[in-house]
Amino acid sequence: MPISPRWGRPSARALDCAAVALLIAVAAIVALTFRDYGLGWDDYTHAQYGDLLLRLYESGFADRRALSFVNLYAYGGGLDMAAALLDKLLPFDLFETRRLAGGLVGLAGLAATWRLGRRAGGPLAGLIALALLACCPLYYGHMYMNPKDAPFAAAMAFCMLGLVRLVEEYPKPTPATGALAGVGLGLAIGTRVLGGFAVLYAIVALLAVLAIERRHIGARPAIARAGGFLLRLLPWLVLAYAVMALVWPWSVASPLNPLKALVYFSHFFETPWRELFQGGPILVSDMPRRYVAQLFALRLPEVTLTLGLAGAAIAFVAACDRRQTAQRRAVLLMLACAATLPIALTVVLRPAMYNGIRHFVFVTPAIAVMGGLAGARLIERLAAWRAAAAGAAAALLAVGCALPVIEMAKLHPYEYTYFNRIAGGTRGADGRYMLDYWGLSLKQASEALLAKLDAGELAPLGDPPWKMAVCGPHPPAALALGPRFDLLWDPQGADFAMTLGEYYCAKLAAPVLVEIARDGVVYARVYDLRGLSFNTLLSVPAPARPPP
Repeated sequence: MPISPRWGRPSARALDCAAVALLIAVAAIVALTFRDYGLGWDDYTHAQYGDLLLRLYESGFADRRALSFVNLYAYGGGLDMAAALLDKLLPFDLFETRRLAGGLVGLAGLAATWRLGRRAGGPLAGLIALALLACCPLYYGHMYMNPKDAPFAAAMAFCMLGLVRLVEEYPKPTPATGALAGVGLGLAIGTRVLGGFAVLYAIVALLAVLAIERRHIGARPAIARAGGFLLRLLPWLVLAYAVMALVWPWSVASPLNPLKALVYFSHFFETPWRELFQGGPILVSDMPRRYVAQLFALRLPEVTLTLGLAGAAIAFVAACDRRQTAQRRAVLLMLACAATLPIALTVVLRPAMYNGIRHFVFVTPAIAVMGGLAGARLIERLAAWRAAAAGAAAALLAVGCALPVIEMAKLHPYEYTYFNRIAGGTRGADGRYMLDYWGLSLKQASEALLAKLDAGELAPLGDPPWKMAVCGPHPPAALALGPRFDLLWDPQGADFAMTLGEYYCAKLAAPVLVEIARDGVVYARVYDLRGLSFNTLLSVPAPARPPP
């Protein structure tokens, strides 16, 4: 049962209607804005991977190029494949379709988080969890354009929902619950091998139930119940394997491939480059242990950070409460681990860390659920004391969610670059941390330059194609600029230069034709290089291209 189940049926119905209304509102925003998001470093590669996966199935596994493509074969390609299929049906271009597909998957993750929060803490907790995740720029900003980490976050939300239901129904889960858990686990591991975290959480929960029941009913009956539970899971584990195989075919091309992927990703597989952290460029293999934890503290909205930490503490304490059932204690322990364990492991193991915390977007649904538990408990405790106090707390929570939404609107379509007020906002983080590391702003910079050209606002040019030097990902600029431009890395002899606002792109002493900025922070510039000469667009040290 939830920690504070004090809501009657009318209240629960109203809260659920509010959650559905919020999901509809987010869906409307997705429909209206998905075209605004630019391409990143890896979009072309992922689009190719999706097409190759379709060819693998269409050819009856004769065309096996997907199983050795770059290093993407070591990742699942569910979103890439879905976008490739949707591209055959929808009237948008391929990359608009990819953005829409990402938005829809992100929306599904929001829905799963709502249901997960509702099961963990009741209808109010579910609504708060949904609101916290919807107003989280780290999740919302990535869901449109991150083909690996955002779908993984959504898959983990579904997987955790299935696992919670399994534990609640222990030791005899229903077929519907088993199927949900199987599909969720298959999607999670099939998207990223880090989905194995879900197996770890499930083991923790099972061991907790076993230990508690051993004290109450004895070792033999407790072990027998656990054994029966595991036997009932076997068909759903087969389903999980089948789903994993569908979205990640390389994983079943050889029985040990998932382990090979785990080993591959456990070591840094690229030549290290430098990224900005606390004002200085640091090799990604030398990032301090606090990297992930510190960035979570600076990049989560204050309301999410505060309630998430409080909820995790509440859940860990409640998991030790002997007045709760074994299943309830195991659920709380599992969810608290999902919100904290991956971050804690980075402190202990100190892997190579880069691109901000995009690799840890999958933790945000669990943090939101913890926040939902804390928020619901606070409001319900206050309601038992004085209704006005509960209303004030609910209003304060609404304001806490509205503030990051306002910031996201200001940053659009670069919501993923958000930093909270602890960091001084995005403006305070500029020059200290990486912001537009995906290079999304080259789309808006290209469109603004084309508008100037078409309006005749620039001095006369010769016949196209014109030469454009680019510091940043070339494919997004090439797609946006079209055939009138040839793109170069070397600025010598170029007519224009387009650069990201990141530290590794030099600020040129040349006329600025276009400047893309949000909240006083420059994301991209276009320079007029005609009659000027520059040897490089890069500052020192120059980073290598991030891995796909």
